Amino acid sequence: MSDPAGRLRIGVVGTGAIAQIVHLPLLKDLPTVEVQAVCDIDENKAAAIAGRLDIPHVFDDDDELFASGTVDAVVICSPSYLHHVHAIAALEAGLHVLVERPLAISPDDAAAVIRAAEKADRTVLVAYNNRFRPDTQGVKSFIGSGELGDIFSVHGTWFNRKVRPKRLTWRHHRETAGGGAFMDLGLQVLDLCMWTLDYPQVERVTAHMHPGDEFEVEDAASVLLGLGSGATVSIQVTWSLHAQRDRHHIRVFGTAGSASTHPLAVYREVEHGMLDVTPQIAPGPGNAYTASYRAELRNFVATALGEQTAELPREQVELMRVVRRVYEAADRGKELRL
Repeated sequence: MSDPAGRLRIGVVGTGAIAQIVHLPLLKDLPTVEVQAVCDIDENKAAAIAGRLDIPHVFDDDDELFASGTVDAVVICSPSYLHHVHAIAALEAGLHVLVERPLAISPDDAAAVIRAAEKADRTVLVAYNNRFRPDTQGVKSFIGSGELGDIFSVHGTWFNRKVRPKRLTWRHHRETAGGGAFMDLGLQVLDLCMWTLDYPQVERVTAHMHPGDEFEVEDAASVLLGLGSGATVSIQVTWSLHAQRDRHHIRVFGTAGSASTHPLAVYREVEHGMLDVTPQIAPGPGNAYTASYRAELRNFVATALGEQTAELPREQVELMRVVRRVYEAADRGKELRL
């Protein structure tokens, strides 16, 4: 499906920060896309955004958008607890779907989205933009080639500089967000670590969480996963780093080498010591964050237009099963098996 010029007609559901700062500006710049609609329960805000960006259609009801015939695909930027609801409704209307993470806040709901996509024969992608960074793709390629030997540990962090929220939102309530810093930041880090390893089996989970000030979800988390291979994945995240800037990276330890991101660094053991084999990555236009989202959106558009294929994100069901056990382990104060 596309307009007469061969472009994909896209609507954006939810006009919060991620839609305004990332998705809408980047989609407007893609020559293969026609942004046709925005939808938000705050119709005045949606109308103002549509006016600024010359978007012809405004909706305050997602079902009306999905049934309108004005779009072929949607980008879902609504609150996390609505992701699976909006994704399933869009798929049942015959639309392709890109959904901001998480796909759903429970494994059962994530599985329901996958079933809906299979039945509708439509694309579903989850917006893990860090998979599209050249440095993370470089680390994954070194792991896949076996050049780092057997991987026995992967460590990921995401520390956001402390900014006191002006008001509490859906992100600060467990029922609507699914969790706090771990669901927000840790989920992205966990997916990235698991993705670099081709999503191995998790056998054990240990977690410790620090409560947030004045809201009911955690402000920081430390998580340790034991894999079936004997390797471990450890995650540390916080919303309250006392520093001038955010910090995040992954680091991979293998029997023959190691690798890390932000910046990319790769070392291999050789006969006479350690060799720096870090590949040189040509700087692209803009910053790496924006570039990763641009690559993600191009991938989604190409898949929706039938120019390439992509597997449905079935691994997200298992990911959310792990996340559920992480929170259970933290609540119970003990290691749990999956």
